[in-house]
Amino acid sequence: MGLVGVQGDGNGEMALSLGSKNKYKRMDSELSDDFEDDASHHHHQLERKKSTRKYVLACAIFASLNNVLLGYDVGVMSGAIIFIQEDLKITEVQEEVLVGILSIISLLGSLAGGRTSDVIGRKWTMAFAAIVFQIGAAIMTLASSFEVLMIGRVLAGVGIGFGVMIAPVYIAEISPTVDRGSLTSFPEIFINLGILLGYVSNYAFSGLSVHINWRVMLAVGILPSVFIGFALFIIPESPRWLVMQNRVEEARSVLLKTNENDTEVEERLSEIVAAAGISNGEKNEEKAVWRELLSPSPSLRRMLITGFGIQCFQQITGIDATVYYSPEIFHDAGIVNKSKLLAATVAVGVTKTAFILIATFLVDRVGRKPLLYVSTIGMTVCLFTLSISLAILGKGQLGIAMALLCVCGNVAFFSVGMGPVCWILTSEIFPLRLRAQASALGAVGNRVCSGFVAMSFLSLARTITVGGTFFLFSLFSALSVAFVYKLVPETKGKSLEQIELLFQNHNEWDGSEMELGDAQHLVHKA
Repeated sequence: MGLVGVQGDGNGEMALSLGSKNKYKRMDSELSDDFEDDASHHHHQLERKKSTRKYVLACAIFASLNNVLLGYDVGVMSGAIIFIQEDLKITEVQEEVLVGILSIISLLGSLAGGRTSDVIGRKWTMAFAAIVFQIGAAIMTLASSFEVLMIGRVLAGVGIGFGVMIAPVYIAEISPTVDRGSLTSFPEIFINLGILLGYVSNYAFSGLSVHINWRVMLAVGILPSVFIGFALFIIPESPRWLVMQNRVEEARSVLLKTNENDTEVEERLSEIVAAAGISNGEKNEEKAVWRELLSPSPSLRRMLITGFGIQCFQQITGIDATVYYSPEIFHDAGIVNKSKLLAATVAVGVTKTAFILIATFLVDRVGRKPLLYVSTIGMTVCLFTLSISLAILGKGQLGIAMALLCVCGNVAFFSVGMGPVCWILTSEIFPLRLRAQASALGAVGNRVCSGFVAMSFLSLARTITVGGTFFLFSLFSALSVAFVYKLVPETKGKSLEQIELLFQNHNEWDGSEMELGDAQHLVHKA
């Protein structure tokens, strides 16, 4: 019996032990399930984050394709004009008009682009811009006289005006706050890429006959606009434009594709609805857009001064003259061979494109304003040094080396800050209801200044020398440093709706000294 009792006790203990183990197994199983759920959720979030970033990146790339057209035209015309002059026997004044008219005419596209994008949407405005440019480029390619060439140039200018104005606005409106700066700099990257392709095209086709080479150079510019047609099947409409049309559910659907979590989607949508003035389904009564722009409130006036001013300074510091007339600059420094002149311009294009990538990497990390300080101060030094070099060193190996170094330095500093940040700021500082048309005004200032510089450079250089002209540009560049210090706020890390509030509370961005210190730290770090 004792043995049986022990056995019974043993079985009892065994049963108790097994029961305990089963309990622990159930607890382990529950913990394991929770862990698996968390891991699955985390994996899902990572996958959504990756797919969202890829999607937004694709949208930014496709939206920026129109900007390749502007860059290509700027780059290719610098070399093509040499052969056009020889083939069509145009005068120096006609050369200036042909080069500069695109910038002047593109302001018509920029002005019309704001209203057009408010009516038909950001996406279809980009499509319209590509079609108009294609027609203009085709006419230029087949032109047999200066007059026909000008007709094509005018149409191309209108198309470019539409495209340049709408791309930064569209990208700013679809981008998540954390990546908005780097993504909105894409149009400037693609302008630089276009310039480089234009320079390479000049060099590649310069060996053809004079009657053919410049036509091939201009015809190649049609290709990027073809890809825009494919882009329309991929990119969505701007969620902010959809909200303005009271299509809130469609806007939510787009935001779900472009933001990483549902909470952020709802926050963004609420902000956009409030900013659009249609909260609770009712549109607020607002003054007509143009009336509001012409008689602005104090906060809107600050926005307009900042946006319009930075666009003008981008051009009056002479960047388009540097790019359009780089063969003339290097010729003045002592390079006479056409092939070597075009090869030198390729070096300028490579430098400009390489440094824009640095800006894309840094703009959301160090901010807009420190990059603007580095850019404007660096440009001032390079422009002043170039003017002294051309005036004193003359035509020799040292003069050529200094000219190439200063021109490359100038476009490098431009690409680090003034080039991309200018477009980033004007696409993010204006209220939603005014954003498209206010950005169009900024683009108009940019194009007018660009056209004025491009159409007067040769005449001015003949009057006060090339060195004297660049000394003038260096003075404007020095003024741009003061403008950035006094009138440009830091917008890094803020939603578009928060930036609007920033201008309403002007005292909140009087941190200029701190931001200048950031720029100095950035230079020392580099």
